[in-house]
Amino acid sequence: MRKIIPLLLMGCGGVGRQLLDHIINCRSLHSKQGFVLRVLGICDSRSLLVVDDVSTMEFSDASLAKICSAKSSGSSLSNLLDLGQCQKFKDSEAKEKVIDIAGLLGRSTGLVVIDCSASSETIQTLKQVVDHGCCIVLANKKPLTCSIEDHEKLMSEFRRIRFESTVGAGLPVIASVTRVLASGDPIYRIVGGLSGTLGYVMSEVADGKSFSQVVKAAKSLGYTEPDPRDDLSGMDVARKGLILSRLLGHKIEMSDIKVESLYPDELGPNSMSTEDFISKGLPSLDKDISERVKGASAKGNVLRYVCVIDYSSFVNVEDGPQVVRWTTKLITILFESWPILVWNFVTLDCAIVNFKIDDNFKVGLQEIPKDSPLGRLRGSDNVVEIYSRCYKDSPFVIQGAGAGNDTTAAGVLADIIDLQDLF
Repeated sequence: MRKIIPLLLMGCGGVGRQLLDHIINCRSLHSKQGFVLRVLGICDSRSLLVVDDVSTMEFSDASLAKICSAKSSGSSLSNLLDLGQCQKFKDSEAKEKVIDIAGLLGRSTGLVVIDCSASSETIQTLKQVVDHGCCIVLANKKPLTCSIEDHEKLMSEFRRIRFESTVGAGLPVIASVTRVLASGDPIYRIVGGLSGTLGYVMSEVADGKSFSQVVKAAKSLGYTEPDPRDDLSGMDVARKGLILSRLLGHKIEMSDIKVESLYPDELGPNSMSTEDFISKGLPSLDKDISERVKGASAKGNVLRYVCVIDYSSFVNVEDGPQVVRWTTKLITILFESWPILVWNFVTLDCAIVNFKIDDNFKVGLQEIPKDSPLGRLRGSDNVVEIYSRCYKDSPFVIQGAGAGNDTTAAGVLADIIDLQDLF
C-alpha cells in the first residue's frame, strides 16, 4: 500500500517551481519507494490556489506544469483561470485558508507545509500550522533567523521540521550537524564558505583578476542577485551562520553577529543606484581588495569570505559532552562580554573566560591556508568544516555545489521524504 503525502507549497519562485518539476519527474521513483506526493495547494505572494476537496483531490501533473509555466513568465497565480476544480484566495483570506487546511489535515495526515518563499512574513503562519500538527520544510532562511522567541516557538516541534536547504542548498550540512550532536559529540567550531557567489568572486580574484571585473562576470553568469550588493553585504552568509549557531544551542540574534560588508555605506542602496554601483562603485573597491589578496598571498594564504563560529576558547573538548553542554547552557543566559566562571566537572577545576559574541562569530574576509579545504575552494562550491571532540584534529568536511535552484529544490524534496519516517 502506497503512502499518500499531502503537500502545500508557499512560494512559487525559482526554487518552488523547480521543486514542482522534481515532483513530476520523480513520480515513478516515488511509486517504487511506496509513496505518492499529493500537491493540494500552492501560494505566491498574492494568492493561493487550492483544490476543491483537500482531503481527496490534488493538482494533476499537467496543472502543475501549467502553474510553473505561468510563474516563469511572471504571471500571478490569481490569473490562472483554467485549472479545473480549484479555488482561489487572496491576501489575508489565503493565509486563513492555509491555517484552516492545516487544522483539517495536520494531525490526521502529516500535511507538509513547504516554505520556498523569500519572505519574513511566513513566520506567523508557520507557527500556527505547527500547532496543528503539520510538518514543515524550509528553503526560506528568514523564519529561522527571526527573533529568539519566534524561533523557539517554531522549533518547539523539532522532529517535524526540516531545513536542510537553508544552508548549503542540497548539501547535507544541517543533517550532518544534527547527527553529530545527537551522538553526544559537542561541536565547538564551524568554518564555512557558505556563499557560492562570494566563493566564485574570491577564487577568481586570487587568480589576478580585478574585483569589479569578477563581480560583473558573476552577474552576467547569473550567480549574483540583480543588485550584487545583496550578495556583497554578507547578510545572506550571516543568516546561514545564525541558523547553524542556533542549531548548536546558542541563543543569539542577527544583531549579535559581526558582519563585514565588501562595500562601504556610501556605496549602499540608499546612496547609489544599482547601475551607478556597477559602473562607478565597484571599480573604486579594486585597489583595497587587490592589496588584501596580495598580502594574503605573501603569507602563503588566500582570501576567502567565510563564516566562523568558534566557541573553542572556553570549552575543554577533552572532557566530553557534559562539560560543553553545561557551558553552552550557561552562555545562552550570559551573552554579554561579562566574565564567566566555567567549571570543569571532571577535574573540578574552574577558570574565568570572557565571552563576547562578535569575538566568537564573525562573517567576512579571512586569510586561509592555500592547502586547506577552504583554500582549495574553486568556483561556486560551498565547503563547511566541522570541529568537535571526535573531529578536533581532522575536521568533518562537507563540500559540493551549494547554490542553484535545482540543488536547493532537491534538498527540499529529500527533506519531505525524510519526514515520512515519523508517520
